[in-house]
Amino acid sequence: MSYLGGAVWSRLSGLASAHLIDGGRKSQPGSVSPGTPGRARSLAPQGGQARACPGTGGTMKRMGTLRLLSDLSHFSGAARLRELLAADSAVKVRCSPDGRHLLLLRPPGAPCPQLLVAVRGSDAELERAWPAGHPSPIDAFFLPWPARPALVLVWESGLAEMWGAGVGPGWRLLQSTELCPAGGARVVAVAALRGRLVWCEERQAGAEGQMGPPAAFSHCVCVRTLEPSGEAGTNLGPTHVLLHHCPAFGLVASRKDLFLVPTATTWPGVSHILLILSPSKGKVIVAAPCLGLSHSKSLNPIRGDTWDFQALLRGLPGLLAPVKPLAIHTWAPTPQGLLLLDFRGTVSLVQTHGGTRTVGTLQEAPVGLTASAALGTFHGTLACVLGSTLELLDMGSGQLLERKVLSTDRVHLLAPPAPGMEAEEELETRGGLRLLSALGLFRVGWEAPQGLEVPSAEDLVFEEACEYYQRRSLRGAQLTPEELRHNSTFRAPQALASILQGHVSPSTLLTTLRTELRDYRALDQLKAHLVAGDEEDAGWTELAELEVARLLRTELMGDQLVQLNTVFQALPTAAWGAILRALQLQPDGNGRLRSHAPPDVWKKVLAGTSAGKEPPNGILPLFELLCQCLCRLEPQWLPPFVELAQQQGGPGWGAGGPGLPLYRRALAVLGEEGTGSEALELELLLGSGRPKAVLQAVGQLVQKEQWERALKAGLALGPSSPLLRSEIFKLLLAEFAQHRQLDAYLPLLRRLCPPDLAPAELLLLLQTHLPDELEPPTPFPKPGTEPPLTVGLLRALLEHIGAQGRPLGPVLSLYEDILCDPGTPPPTPPRGPMTTLQASDHPGLEAWVPSGQGLCVTDTG
Repeated sequence: MSYLGGAVWSRLSGLASAHLIDGGRKSQPGSVSPGTPGRARSLAPQGGQARACPGTGGTMKRMGTLRLLSDLSHFSGAARLRELLAADSAVKVRCSPDGRHLLLLRPPGAPCPQLLVAVRGSDAELERAWPAGHPSPIDAFFLPWPARPALVLVWESGLAEMWGAGVGPGWRLLQSTELCPAGGARVVAVAALRGRLVWCEERQAGAEGQMGPPAAFSHCVCVRTLEPSGEAGTNLGPTHVLLHHCPAFGLVASRKDLFLVPTATTWPGVSHILLILSPSKGKVIVAAPCLGLSHSKSLNPIRGDTWDFQALLRGLPGLLAPVKPLAIHTWAPTPQGLLLLDFRGTVSLVQTHGGTRTVGTLQEAPVGLTASAALGTFHGTLACVLGSTLELLDMGSGQLLERKVLSTDRVHLLAPPAPGMEAEEELETRGGLRLLSALGLFRVGWEAPQGLEVPSAEDLVFEEACEYYQRRSLRGAQLTPEELRHNSTFRAPQALASILQGHVSPSTLLTTLRTELRDYRALDQLKAHLVAGDEEDAGWTELAELEVARLLRTELMGDQLVQLNTVFQALPTAAWGAILRALQLQPDGNGRLRSHAPPDVWKKVLAGTSAGKEPPNGILPLFELLCQCLCRLEPQWLPPFVELAQQQGGPGWGAGGPGLPLYRRALAVLGEEGTGSEALELELLLGSGRPKAVLQAVGQLVQKEQWERALKAGLALGPSSPLLRSEIFKLLLAEFAQHRQLDAYLPLLRRLCPPDLAPAELLLLLQTHLPDELEPPTPFPKPGTEPPLTVGLLRALLEHIGAQGRPLGPVLSLYEDILCDPGTPPPTPPRGPMTTLQASDHPGLEAWVPSGQGLCVTDTG
């Protein structure tokens, strides 16, 4: 975006709005800078409404505002309300139809209290807690009763409690009933729809018929009317089953319709189907958004007719085509239908007649099911709060109108009050969405500007430049427009501001732009030479180098990344030459690389792909592209390049950032190349510095019987990795105990031995890995067999261990006294007179004493 492109700023009402918008994070269009507290970009709609630009004479008919309605101090139990909103992102938030009551319900198992109903004004709040071991409600709803506020709590067991306020002080229990009186059923979802209570319950097998449906279709959807009666009573109608033999569905209610949406437990064969029920009209619509199909069925609700889910699907075979389940992150009801947010960041609208259309795509996609998200609409605008980001999109074109970074991710969107039920203080805020957080209750909507202050072109230059430099900055401090005005480091915005003020003469401007003009002229001349066919090879090489250098100065996203991939595929040698100059790569004489490139260049090289923004098929990020190029041109330089890249890094990028390690990203490219990659894979694993990767590489070297290289890999780790060296030593010691191929490398094995290893531990390790003896031991091995491990071979290791850790106190090991022996043999015992013993006197000796020989023994008696 240029410094002047569509940038118009407006004041937000109230200091709390400035607190909600985060000015300390990475700036986005619409974020607030510390130098302009309380200011935000206008939310001017696209398509039909023009943005006001300096010098164009344009007008702005409306702008978006984030207006503070209440700091929650006007609500009873304000402290507890702020505490729950700030502590638990999974809390369910409901708003009463008149907008005066806020209901917060924490999920089962959460700390106490699990339920809080705060009231605007002096009325008492309702706070309930269920101790551990006692189930808490799975959901709670306000009932649209105009006479007095009322709510219903529903438990998984089927218990339902109606609470009311207005008759006497505080809240009191009006009625308690069982939704599943037969027992054995379990409520999995519940919703309130225009005086009706609708729930989906799981019944025991065989409870719905003699044959009994399969386990996947053991649920049913039931409804009961719920109406006020007198001053302190309720009328509950009989239970009516709307849908039999259905899978587990979630229930989402709008003001007129009920949407049955698939859940994680829905049978996969029908998890791409959702239903739209209109109980008052007796109509059901079966829709498959991924197929673009829908079908409507009607019946007579007066006769008590019901639908059978399996029978419905048997009559609609086209909806049962094998497709993937709906990967939906968030559902939200609107007057137009049901909004769906998938894991790619795409928002779709399922309309009440069953049709589906795409509304737009968010700048970011939700990461996992735990990411918080909320959807809502107002005045033809889609509002989405994803984490701590608020995005506004045009419902007609899908164009992004505004994006704000908020100071908290605990944000909830509340629907506006029902028509005719607004409180007196809510009338002036009609038509917008309400945003609730621990900081307060805000309104998001469009308003006509009164006395809009359009900043000067100079202010816009510094504010846009502040955003640009902040994105490229590696420091944690936030840049401000005032700093750019007085800091001589950033000269470009000062020069542009001077030009716009008319303080720079045309000759000075020409001098300032001379370098860029010379580059453009050289590029045009080069293109002319290529068209004429002059010096084609050199010309293409130069053009590729210029293109790569130009692309490296961009953000390298989308089309720029596609262009860079195209250049590397067409002219890899020239493209790599441009990368060499950009990274300033030079060999150091020891088989390694060094670089003098600034950190922001390496940040761009090592950047990966964020979730939901993966490049198209066949398009590689810059790091993978360089690894692929090296594999084809200079494979021997790939491991040094990856090692150099691992030494670079900064907060959130490079070797210290999230995502895959760099060596694994290089291995992924290596696996795609597949030619001579085995040796490169070993080098990448050994140079990764990751313990698991190094152990994997040593294991491969052991399998290939490359003993010297395996030992040197362990010795190269140095004393900074004692645990990894110990694991490699144990791995090689196991091989030393089983065969004699490591005997020649015993000096290297001694150097690898951990200094804290005791002789007893060494012998126990060897005993663990010694081969099993199938026959009694013999002094000499049989021909063709592997020689066994001898004490002579062990003595070198034992002496090395004894020299490293010679005991200073008493002997603690059974073998350390041998190693520490001074070497003097014990004295020879005295000898007695010699006698001759004949073999005939001892017949047992004739078997091995030769004939005619005696046996000399010593008489010690």
